[in-house]
Amino acid sequence: MTAPEPGGPPGSLGRAPPPIVGLRREREVLTVALDTGRHVVIEGPPGTGKSTLLRDIARHAGRAVVFAEGNAELTPARLIGQYDPAQVLADGYVPGAFTDGPLLRAMRSGALLYLEEFNRVPEETLNVLITVLAEGEIAVPRLGMVRAETGFRLVAAMNPFDAIGTARVSHAIADRICRIVLGYQDAAAERAITTAVTGENGAVVNFAVTLARATREHRDIRMGSSVRGAIDMVALLTGLVRMRGEQSMARATARDAALAALSGRIRIADGCDRTPESVLDELLGGFWPEDAPTPLAPEGRGDDAVPDGRGKADGLPPQAAGTGHRASASAVRRDRAGNSARRTIGRAELAARHEAFGALSPEVGQLDEDVLAELLAADPDMAVTLLADLARATDRELRAAAQRLAARIFFRLGAAGQKPARGTRRLGPGRAEGDLDLDKTLDRWSGSWPPDASDLVTRSWQARRRTVCLLIDHSGSMSGLAVAIAAVAAASVILAASDGGWGGGRGLTPAIVSFSAAVTVLQAQGTRRDPGELVGDLVALRGHGMTDLAAALRAAAAQMAGAAADDRTAVLLSDCMPTAGGDPALALAGISRLHVLCPLPTPEAEQAAAALARRGGGVSQPVRKLTDVAPALTRLLS
Repeated sequence: MTAPEPGGPPGSLGRAPPPIVGLRREREVLTVALDTGRHVVIEGPPGTGKSTLLRDIARHAGRAVVFAEGNAELTPARLIGQYDPAQVLADGYVPGAFTDGPLLRAMRSGALLYLEEFNRVPEETLNVLITVLAEGEIAVPRLGMVRAETGFRLVAAMNPFDAIGTARVSHAIADRICRIVLGYQDAAAERAITTAVTGENGAVVNFAVTLARATREHRDIRMGSSVRGAIDMVALLTGLVRMRGEQSMARATARDAALAALSGRIRIADGCDRTPESVLDELLGGFWPEDAPTPLAPEGRGDDAVPDGRGKADGLPPQAAGTGHRASASAVRRDRAGNSARRTIGRAELAARHEAFGALSPEVGQLDEDVLAELLAADPDMAVTLLADLARATDRELRAAAQRLAARIFFRLGAAGQKPARGTRRLGPGRAEGDLDLDKTLDRWSGSWPPDASDLVTRSWQARRRTVCLLIDHSGSMSGLAVAIAAVAAASVILAASDGGWGGGRGLTPAIVSFSAAVTVLQAQGTRRDPGELVGDLVALRGHGMTDLAAALRAAAAQMAGAAADDRTAVLLSDCMPTAGGDPALALAGISRLHVLCPLPTPEAEQAAAALARRGGGVSQPVRKLTDVAPALTRLLS
């Protein structure tokens, strides 16, 4: 947080500001929004020019900007301002003892308040903005009403693609602000930006921008590099070329610069076991083969083209010829003969179950990712049901490829729900770190000077810690799409736990348990398994056997018993129709709350699930398609 500056933060004056390239429409919309008295939120991934755009507009308009950094520790007092404790103890609550925070500084001076990382700010802090945005005023206890001077505007910025430590903004706030979305610019604009910042031009800029842009298209990368990666890569590459005395950039030097500039900026897709370095080496190989003296020219690919980005983590070598035609009934019967409890499915039975199998796997050991992508776009439920069956294929290479792909796809679907609501953290009194609570301190103060440490009361963020156990039914009623739904549910729980979502906080790794007549612990509470392996185990489960709900609930209670948590929540994914064991309603001891996801429910199953959830103090949600899973879990656990 800083004092108002004329269009830029401290340190930006006295040097050339970052250039504004393109963004004409966004610049016009933001300028008019501010001129007409609107408050604005600017959304976009890192490196798209959010703060640069605002500083440039403010500089040309002669407007002052007050900067505030949004984070999980931003309290209302730190945003609004607070009384100086020493002055209050000496003189009482006089106006001169109050120190303005960034909000009041911007309001009193008619400046722009630029609040970064808007979706990281706690809800209790954001709520103080509601009246400010609607009425242009705020009532501060003991200080009185503060009205904004003409020209005050809130400009917030956030990255909607970052899932860690963020949450959705409430409708009460969103309804009072305009929204401007920034995306990555085209290759020509990014080359111009890189040249303007670095002073370099030509092949080194073309290569750096092309490689940085390619990271945004690769299938194994969840979030690629911004133009900042290209800028850093040019600076490192030109510096290394000079240091090493090279006449022009060598491939090894380019690789060193690329790994340093880009590897920390990219995020590998959930469920993919590759490293950033391996993906960058693959991309580098596509643009600059090891035996080539210089990078390849973009002939036939277009100026903005990048390698197809399919990735090689899931690729398989060609295998011996197999059958791609629809299987005969006799072949299916032969596949089904023998031990009915086997874990694998032959190609003949796969072809009989799924019309698209021949196109997806035309030969033994092959899995066509492009065909799968088309199936996912056309009918996700059908495509993922087929993928779940392929993960149990007798064909070893096909099974391995399907399990690797399944992990990536299920994690993508698991992250597709709404962002969780902000957790249940509230400011509460304590004796540890935090802002001093003057009112409660004065109530306790004996009057002696200096005050004793026991007289001081602070206010800090406090939250109930929650642990979660996901129970997955893999009895005879669970197969095909139901197995895929279970895998997506597990992926959602894993992602939420790793992001600190649903109010549980970090460190409470969820337990994941599968059950039929017997119980299997796939991930023990507090023990983190590789997510890809875990989802692979889930899709390899076969539906068979009886359903012992009571044993599953007792296992969940045992898993959560050792967690340092105030709330022990179990999420049961089942039709809740037990065929073994005792009454599940009598096995709820040790579970604070039981929620039920009922996959592909019949009327009887939906009724049974609702009844069991009521007994467990939770709610039941039917799940009829894959895209229902993540939003349903968000509703249950937010």
